[in-house]
Amino acid sequence: MAHSSFQSPISKKLEGKVAIIIGGASGIGAATARLFVQHGAKVIIADIQDDLGKSLVKDIGTEQTIIYAHCNVSIESDVKNVVDATVAKFGKLDIMCSNAGVLGKPITSILEVDHDIIKSVFDVNVVGAFFCAKHAARVMIPYKKGVILFTTSASTVVFGTGVPHTYVSSKSAVLGFSTNVGVELGKYGIRVNCISPYCVSTPLVVNGFGIEKQKVDKWSKKAGNLKGALLDEQDVANAMLYLTSDDSKCVTGHNLILDGGFSTTNVALTEAYKKLFPSND
Repeated sequence: MAHSSFQSPISKKLEGKVAIIIGGASGIGAATARLFVQHGAKVIIADIQDDLGKSLVKDIGTEQTIIYAHCNVSIESDVKNVVDATVAKFGKLDIMCSNAGVLGKPITSILEVDHDIIKSVFDVNVVGAFFCAKHAARVMIPYKKGVILFTTSASTVVFGTGVPHTYVSSKSAVLGFSTNVGVELGKYGIRVNCISPYCVSTPLVVNGFGIEKQKVDKWSKKAGNLKGALLDEQDVANAMLYLTSDDSKCVTGHNLILDGGFSTTNVALTEAYKKLFPSND
């Protein structure tokens, strides 16, 4: 008896789902948009980078699978309009990825911080997160299901790494907010989580620190605890797929830290010992 052989198709973990990716035109957001479409989702990329966003949409799929919408996340009406347009076109919203963010000026001294610097970062990173959660919840609550995912940072759990105070404090604020709003929305079956990547050479990091991609990657690998592993946009997108799919149906109120153990290790004592007591060998 002859046996036929075939390769099983890849499981589409987001088949039938509708997702908005705020800040989806580049970096982590763009990688996530590609992956979500591959897994069967209909995706709305919302960003202020119109040319990049439109180009990405053409590259990924058709108007039946992915569209672009201009959205300044710090303006509530922009977020509301994107959510309303999504429901109008696709009938629902299952996933909100609040991924837009700014690093702000690379200032590490509190003496240099002023109101304008604080406001420019918090308007996008924190106020924008509130608007994303508010308008996602508005349309998810009647259906008693949905996922809201915030991109935060490993700087929510490890400090003194040279990252600007405004960025660190804004991402920590989002972490606290997400946990609190997740408690509220749990009774509606809505899951709320954060994903906190270690240093990834995205345009945000490259442009924010003024360091070319190759140097950022070298810096990241050198400082990382898990040697031989370099975190990239695809790794973060894979984790976002997990947190938005039914694979994580019981996960809420969680901060998934993607840092190769960086936040678990403090090498300061060992390094100080080496400097103070160099080997005589």
